[in-house]
Amino acid sequence: MATSPKPRQPIWQLMGRLFRAHPWHGVRLGEKGSDVVTCYIEITPSDTVKYELDKTTGLLKLDRPQRFSNVCPALYGLLPQTYCGTRVAELSAEKTGRPSISGDQDPLDICVLSERPVSHGDILLQAIPIGGLRMIDGSEADDKIVAVLVGDSAYGGFRDITDCPEALVSRLIHYFETYKLAPGTNENPCEITHVYGRDEAFEVIRCAQADYHEKFGSLESLLDAAMKA
Repeated sequence: MATSPKPRQPIWQLMGRLFRAHPWHGVRLGEKGSDVVTCYIEITPSDTVKYELDKTTGLLKLDRPQRFSNVCPALYGLLPQTYCGTRVAELSAEKTGRPSISGDQDPLDICVLSERPVSHGDILLQAIPIGGLRMIDGSEADDKIVAVLVGDSAYGGFRDITDCPEALVSRLIHYFETYKLAPGTNENPCEITHVYGRDEAFEVIRCAQADYHEKFGSLESLLDAAMKA
């Protein structure tokens, strides 16, 4: 009796068995309609230097030493296959009433709350967005999504940023409002204009996904086309 052929695996899955995936372009954000997203972590609260993904190679690079003694109060990284372009900028302009805002042309940033210490970055993890900080860096939209680590004993049950202790949110705001201050100057390009909840966080994520697909297209389509070339 003839057996039916096995369904063809997506090319991105096959390539993932041969090569390390690019954390921005080669990792899926998550299942459609799911509350859970995949995050790539660049910085941990124990880091005294700022690490950042090199967008060309997909390797983690050292960006700069932290200028002051304050450190990032949460795991910090990016959401794969997102891009802060026109739609993210338009949403930020609508919410702030500042029509001149543009996207920062980077992946969407995310902070992940966890009770347990994580010793290093350059990892993937699963998290649940619960809100965000609307940040303007110069005249660019630079939102920071706030999420909780899936299964975390202390924070894992939070479903909206209002569940967070006020002191924790204030600590996040203080970090991002000061982390680009240059020594000897009071000029600060960063401003947090709003703290928003879960529903708006997912709206920002959807805008960033749409901006990504407009900028880079579908990953699966690009890989399929490359294999057929």
